[in-house]
Amino acid sequence: MYQFKITLKEIKPPIWRRIQVPKTYTFWDLHVAIQDAMGWSDSHLHEFSMLNPLTGLKVNIGFPDEEFGRKVLRGWRQKIADYFTLENRIAKYEYDFGDDWVHEVLLEKILPRERGTVYPKCVDGRRACPPEDCGGVGGYENLLEIIRDPENEEYEEMLEWLGGDFDPEDFDAKKVVFDDPDKRLKNIF
Repeated sequence: MYQFKITLKEIKPPIWRRIQVPKTYTFWDLHVAIQDAMGWSDSHLHEFSMLNPLTGLKVNIGFPDEEFGRKVLRGWRQKIADYFTLENRIAKYEYDFGDDWVHEVLLEKILPRERGTVYPKCVDGRRACPPEDCGGVGGYENLLEIIRDPENEEYEEMLEWLGGDFDPEDFDAKKVVFDDPDKRLKNIF
């Protein structure tokens, strides 16, 4: 079982999750687990970038799309165990190439599976995930500034867009529900 810490970059204080996944996972499976743990809606493209431990060269793994003109290996065909090792611990995970949410994926530990435990599992984390399509880091910072000030002329409009209340400090690892990555992939094709 692999334990990862996923940290959303360029946000202070940090937004992060700690998840445990089977070592048999593919990058697609890991993507789905990250989406679910972070609270993203999986409505945009994604890509992992990391070193291939066999060649020492950077590889991009994710969901290929000709529009972006980069060679991307299909995530559902690449096993995480072939890339993540205790010597090759870090990957960049980018979600939504418009808003450009960049995450650091850090392999913290390789542990034995616990009997009776269902994986993936979210074991810890801090702060709520930014709302989908809020405009990246700059848009999120602007959103927070607006909702902290009820006198701001955009306050009511922003709360309506958010669908009500939004607490940027709210996160409970016990409430994370993981989807079946195979079912999600079949829904795409």
